[in-house]
Amino acid sequence: MSRVIVAKHAGFCPGVQTATRRLADRLAAKKAGECLYTLGHLIHNEDYNRELERAGVRAVTAAELSEIAAATDAAHPATVFIRAHGITAGTRMLLEQLAKEHPCFFYEDCTCPFVEKIHRIAREQYAKGGENKILIGIGSDQHPEVQGFMSCFPGEKYVFADASALEQGLKALNLSSKVPVMVAQTTQKLTEWKKCQKVLKKYCTNGLIFDTICNVTDLRQTEAAKLAAECDGMIVIGGAESSNTAKLFEICRAHCPDTLRVTGRADLDLVKPFALAHRKVGLAAGASTPSEIIEEVHKTMSEMENFAELLDSTPIKTLNTGEIVSGTVMHVTDTELQLDLGAGVTGYIKAERVTDDPSVKLTEAFKVGDTVEAKVIRVSDVDGVAELDKRRVDSVKNWQKVVAAKDEGTVLEAQVADVVKGGLTVFVFGNRVFIPASQSGVPKDGDLTPLKGTTVKFKVIETKEPGNKAIGSIRAVLREERRAAEEEFWANIEEGKTYTGAVKSMTSYGAFIDLGGVDGMVHTSELSWKRIKSPADVLAIGDVVTVFVKSFDKEKKRISLGYKTEETNPWFIFTNQFQVGDVVPVKIVSMMPFGAFAEIVDGVDGLIHISQIAMTRIGKPADVLEIGQNVDAKIIEIDNDKQKVSLSIRALLEEVAAAEAAMPEEEAAEDAE
Repeated sequence: MSRVIVAKHAGFCPGVQTATRRLADRLAAKKAGECLYTLGHLIHNEDYNRELERAGVRAVTAAELSEIAAATDAAHPATVFIRAHGITAGTRMLLEQLAKEHPCFFYEDCTCPFVEKIHRIAREQYAKGGENKILIGIGSDQHPEVQGFMSCFPGEKYVFADASALEQGLKALNLSSKVPVMVAQTTQKLTEWKKCQKVLKKYCTNGLIFDTICNVTDLRQTEAAKLAAECDGMIVIGGAESSNTAKLFEICRAHCPDTLRVTGRADLDLVKPFALAHRKVGLAAGASTPSEIIEEVHKTMSEMENFAELLDSTPIKTLNTGEIVSGTVMHVTDTELQLDLGAGVTGYIKAERVTDDPSVKLTEAFKVGDTVEAKVIRVSDVDGVAELDKRRVDSVKNWQKVVAAKDEGTVLEAQVADVVKGGLTVFVFGNRVFIPASQSGVPKDGDLTPLKGTTVKFKVIETKEPGNKAIGSIRAVLREERRAAEEEFWANIEEGKTYTGAVKSMTSYGAFIDLGGVDGMVHTSELSWKRIKSPADVLAIGDVVTVFVKSFDKEKKRISLGYKTEETNPWFIFTNQFQVGDVVPVKIVSMMPFGAFAEIVDGVDGLIHISQIAMTRIGKPADVLEIGQNVDAKIIEIDNDKQKVSLSIRALLEEVAAAEAAMPEEEAAEDAE
C-alpha cells in the first residue's frame, strides 16, 4: 500500500478560513425571509460552492446588485458577502450607495487582509502623487483579485504575468519621468516575484516595491516543493478557477513530474489508481480547499483505512474543549490571531480573548512565527478549526507576576487606559490595576482626565484574591523619586550655586522657589533693588526664575536664596550707560522746596536743584515743572560713594542762549564779506 503524506499547510488559508466562517455563522443565524448572496464565488472551490447553493446562498454579479437591493424590505432583507479576493473600487462604491438607499440591504466585507493591504497601497500611492507614478501588478489580469487592487489606482497602470512579460513591458515604457510602484498578486510564486524585482531594479533605480505575497502562500508553496521532491507521486487538490492551486500544481510538477491535479469529489475515481501506482504519495491542497474535501480524497487513497489512522507524518489532531494547546502564529490582524496548531488544524483567537488591555494592538504585539499558548473553548472538526482563549492561560501566570511586583516593590509602567469613578485603571501583565484618586499624585478633587492615555509609573500596593484585584499607587513612586531627588540635591548644594525653579508660594516676607523637590526662600529685600511692599510686586506664582544660594542649613533643611544681582543693580546699569556731561531725557517724579527729583533709569533718580531749573530765580520748582513731565537735563555730577546724581536744566538753557547770542555776529560777518 502506498504511503501517503499530507502537507501541513494544506487547505484553507486564514483569509478564506475567515470568509467561510463568517458566512457559516450568518447561515446558522439566518431568519425566515432573509436572502444571502455572495458577490461572485466566495472561494474557488466547486464542491463548496455547490453546498452553498443547496443552503440557499446564491452567487451573483455586480450587475444584479441594484435589482436585489430594490427588492428588499423589512420581511425580506438581503446581505451580500464580498469574496476573499476582494472587489473593484467601482463595485464597492455601488454597494455603499445601495446600502444607504435601501435600509434592508447589507453587505459584509470578507476581503482577505493580505488583499486589502494591496488595495490600501494602491490608494495611498495614488494619493501621494499618483500622476507621477505607474502601478505595476504582477499576476493574472483576468483574476478578480488583480482587477480589484488595480482599480484602486486611477492613474497609469499595467499588469504583467511574469518576469519575462515585465521586462518586455518596461522596455516599451518611458520610466524617466515616473516612479514605478510594483505589487504582486497574493498567490504569486515567490521565485517569480524575486525575478520581477530584479528586472525592475535593472531598468530603474527609484522603483517602489511592496512585498504583498501572502506569507501562508509562501509557506504552502515552500512545503509543497519540499514534499514533491521526496515523493514519486503528488496530488494537488483545488478548484479549477483557483490561481493559487494552479501555481501549487506547477511547483509540485517541477519537483515531481508525476503530479495529478484534482478539483474534489468529481475526480475521486482518478485518485485511487494513482495512489496504488506509487510508493510514496504527497497530498497538497490550494487555499480554497475545505478540510473535508482533503479528508475525502485521502480516504479514497487509503482504501478502507480510517483517515485519522493513516495520516502518516501529520495526523489530524483531535482537540477537546478546555484543553491547553500551543500553536504558531501564521496570520495577525488587529481583530484576530490565527495559529497553526499542527496537522491541518487552525486555531483563531479574537482580540478580546487575547488580552483585557484595550490599548494592545495585536499587529504590534505579535508577529508571524510567534508561539502562543491558549485554551480551547470551541472546536469544529468539520472545518478543522478551533476557537481559543489566551487570557485564561495567561491569567494565572500573569497574576503571579502582579503579586510578585507587590511583594518586591517593583516600579511598573503602563498607559492609563481609562479614568473611572474614584480613580484610574491601567493594565499590566494582562491584569487590570485600579489606582485610586488619592494615589494618583493629583491634588485632592483635581481633574484626572489629562492622565488618560499617558504612561505612568506606579507600584502595586495591594492584591486581593479571589477575583485577582490589584490596587496601585502613582503617589508611592513620586514620593520615592522626590526623596531620591532631595538626597541628591542636599549632597550637591553649595553657596553661590545657581538654580532655575518655579515660584511655588509667597508670603509678606518672601517667595518660596521649587528647586526640584526642595524649596528655598528669597527674602523680599533680595527680590528688587527698589523698595517693594510685597513679593507680588516682582513675581507671580508659577514664574520660572534663576536664583543663587546665599546660605543653607542641611539639618534644618533651610535655604536662603538671592535673586537680585549686581548686573541688575540700577546704579550699575546707570553708570555703565551715562557719565558727567551727558544730556539725558528724564521724568519728573517728585518735588521738594529745594528742587525736583527726576527718574533717569528705573531705580535711579537725579536731583535738579531749584537753582538749576531756570535761568532766572524762581520761588519753587512747581512754578516751572510738574509731576510726570518729561524734560531733557544735563548730568553735572555723579557721586559714586553716595550713589547720587545732580542734573541741570539751566545748563542746557544757557547753552541755547549763548548760541542764539552768537548768531548776529556771525550774520554780520557774512554780510561784510
